[in-house]
Amino acid sequence: MIKPLELFIGLRYTRAKRRNNFISLISLLSIICVALGVWALITVMSVMNGFERELRDRILGVASHITISRYDPFNDWQAIEQQTKQLENVVGAAPFIMGQGMLARGNQVSGSIIRGVLPEQETSVTELLTKLIEGKAESLVEGEFNIVVGSALAANLGLGLGSKVTVVSPQGQVTPAGLIPRLKRFTVTGIFDLGMYEYDNGLALIHLKDAAKLFRRVDSVDGLRLKLDDVFLAPQLTGDLQHDLGFDYRVTDWTTAHSTFFRALKTERRVMFVILSIIILIAAFNIVSTLVMVVTEKQSDIAILKTFGSTPSSILKIFMVQGTVIGLVGTIIGTVLGVLTALNVSEIVGWIEGLFNTEFMPADLYLISGFPSELLISDVINVTTVAFVLTLLATLYPAWQASKVQPAEALRYE
Repeated sequence: MIKPLELFIGLRYTRAKRRNNFISLISLLSIICVALGVWALITVMSVMNGFERELRDRILGVASHITISRYDPFNDWQAIEQQTKQLENVVGAAPFIMGQGMLARGNQVSGSIIRGVLPEQETSVTELLTKLIEGKAESLVEGEFNIVVGSALAANLGLGLGSKVTVVSPQGQVTPAGLIPRLKRFTVTGIFDLGMYEYDNGLALIHLKDAAKLFRRVDSVDGLRLKLDDVFLAPQLTGDLQHDLGFDYRVTDWTTAHSTFFRALKTERRVMFVILSIIILIAAFNIVSTLVMVVTEKQSDIAILKTFGSTPSSILKIFMVQGTVIGLVGTIIGTVLGVLTALNVSEIVGWIEGLFNTEFMPADLYLISGFPSELLISDVINVTTVAFVLTLLATLYPAWQASKVQPAEALRYE
């Protein structure tokens, strides 16, 4: 327990104005370094959280939260759909047929994933049919062989509304002349733009029944896609569904389907946290140098305190107070600046871009053109804890050295 006298002396030593203004300068620099480190950490972690959220939302706008498939032909999907809709957290379900094919128009050919969907149900699990820049989702009518393509795919093949495109299925027909690919003429009735080139250039949608004919599915689908009210419940619900449905079915969720990508993001966040923590570590070394100089300057004061009955532990606490105040002030300033910046990073970046007449992330070059930010309380707590602990540890050695000062030696030349 720190006594009032120890706190008073420690706070007074923090100013160090009596004989050495240089020590005050180093103390100020230490506070600035701690504040900069905390500020940068909170801001960068919040921006990375924002980018992760944006990417996750865009991926989940196409991919399902949970996918149920079967190793055998999935003929009983209607019963499974009704069963999953009874679950509390499931807000949508839709069947699909997935296959690979070639889209050809004139001399232009492009590979694509062909997904068969039911338009009235697909909108309940993904955002694909709500991102149409041309056409309508209702145009996917059974038997009319209409197709909805991505904007990049449409641009590559020169497609527009009403254009005819030939879909080539690798599941061909065996004839005496050999294997002949299955060809079907489709009419483009919609173009979507998700803002993700991977999907805009490599995905096309057709009606589920048309896909069944194209890929020769007889009263079966490839899987059932589920949407949840909370995406982070997917792993838990996946395990429950796998247990209930049995191992004839395969249940996967978005965390496993894109595990490598999200692991890379988490690794990048950890590395960035460690790198930016070096700024706080530098500030901690400044605190060590500050306290070492203060101890050297205050040896006679320490000796007098000891002759008046101060114990070594009391002296140690005095100098720990001084270092802790430096770290605490810097941490508080950095936290306030970091929180304010994280909450207003888009406006700040926009102001800087306007000031210098530039654009940091042009929309035609980057997937996400803005600077999204998501401030998490857990990140703020982690950053402030690391900063405070580092600055507290920095005080131990100089404070211990001060507690070892011998009064006789210190006062010999006074």
